[in-house]
Parts: sequence; structure tokens; C-alpha cells
Amino acid sequence: MTRFIAACVQVNSRDNMDDNLARAAIYARDAHAAGARLISFPENVSMMSFGGEKVRAAAFAEDAHPALAFFRDLAAELESTLVVGSLHVSVLGEDRVANRCYVIGPDGQVMTSYDKIHMFDVDLANGESYRESKTFRPGDAARLVETAQAKIGLAICYDVRFPHLFRDYAKAGATVLTVPAAFTRTTGQAHWHTLLRARAIETGCFVIAAAQCGDHPGDRQTFGHSLIIDPWGVVLADGGAEPGFITAEIDLERVNEVRAMVPSLRNDHPYSPAG
Repeated sequence: MTRFIAACVQVNSRDNMDDNLARAAIYARDAHAAGARLISFPENVSMMSFGGEKVRAAAFAEDAHPALAFFRDLAAELESTLVVGSLHVSVLGEDRVANRCYVIGPDGQVMTSYDKIHMFDVDLANGESYRESKTFRPGDAARLVETAQAKIGLAICYDVRFPHLFRDYAKAGATVLTVPAAFTRTTGQAHWHTLLRARAIETGCFVIAAAQCGDHPGDRQTFGHSLIIDPWGVVLADGGAEPGFITAEIDLERVNEVRAMVPSLRNDHPYSPAG
């Protein structure tokens, strides 16, 4: 398969899991009706809770996670590949939880999972402060998965600021990169489009980035603007600021065309930092 329709579902998740899942499924079914067979959801798609105790209270063990069971059923219903942006998963023997992305095949089986590696520990000029590492256990492994549509490199939100991860994926054969996110409105306005376009350009990959949008519990605000970007850095679809979905045709031949024109993945040259 060299051509297919991909979709991003954009939602405003809050602190009611059943409601969040129901809303996400509506947009996924609409995207499927529009032809999408690879459907990506945002980070924290099942729950947007703010504060460590609330996050831990809303986490489940993987084998008992109601949201994972829900998305497995949805993938089988739609006979599509789902990239479930992230769920909060409790880890045996750990006080912190995993922020875990799942790729689910058209048969409803989990193909792989990826735990967010880079924790959003930042202090912004406007007074916003985040310490994800207090609540979430960082992952320690990248994940590349071969789906019916493409070979996909997985990342989550803040990972987008670490370009070596994406370059490694591209060198390992990825043609599509997924970056589900709950980007803050402040950082999103400044950096979201630029970072994602840069990752596409640097790697010669398609980038599919489903995003949270709007106002959430705990005075959290997210940027929205789910994006599908081609390997030349062209934005094929932008979700704007409201819940919904976007689609775009992915032509994997474009990956070969762009990498032939600008073979930067082959042009690496060893160097040492100046002393």
C-alpha cells in the first residue's frame, strides 16, 4: 500500500472517561466514513486530569484498562489501524504511571506500545509550571511499528523537541511519524507548527500529530491544530482550535521523491564539538 487516507481526531478531553471516549469515537467513525484507515488520537485522549493524585486515581493496569478495551473494540469495528495517543497506565511497584501510546491493528489486537520518553518539566515566562516527572515514569525505548499502511515511528508531545529520536526512526525505515499531543496553548502558539514541520523536513517523513484543544480541568489550556504534514514540510491539513477531525491522503512515494532530492539522512558527517 503506497496511498491511504490518514486522520487525526481532535478532542477536548476532560475528567469523565466515558464521555471522553464517546466523543472521540464519534469523530473516529466520521473519519472512517471519509475514507481514513489510519486514525490517530491525541495524548491523554481518555482523561485530562491535572495533579498527580488525580492522574494516579484515573490510571489502570494495562490488562484492566477500560479505555484500551474500548479502543480495541473500535479498531475491530472500523477495521482500521488506530494510534491511541496515550492512556494513563499504572505500573506494578511504581508510584508514577506510564503515559503510554498504543497502536492497535484492524483486528483489534495491540501491535505495540510506546511510553513517552521525555518529561515536560518546564517553567514558562507567564508563570505556567509543569513537572511531569513527578507523576509519570519516563519510557526508555523507542518504538517502530510496521502497520498495513506504513512503518511508523512513535512519539508523544514533548518528544517533538528532541530531533535525534525522529532521525533515528527515519534511518530505521520509518516513513510516517506520529506525535499525539496535549501541547499547551502558550508553547503551541510559539512552536507547534515550526517543530512539527521541521521534524518532517529533517526526516523526509509524513508527520501525523493529533492534538487536544480548548480548556481543561485545572486551568489547563491546549492549542489544538492537529496537523498532517508531508515530507517537504507542507501542511496538508490543520485541525484549527475546535474538536473534530482532519484527513489527508498519504502517498508514500512522496517520501522517496523528497529523500532523493535532499538526501540528508545519507549525508551525515562525523564531527567533534569545538573545545
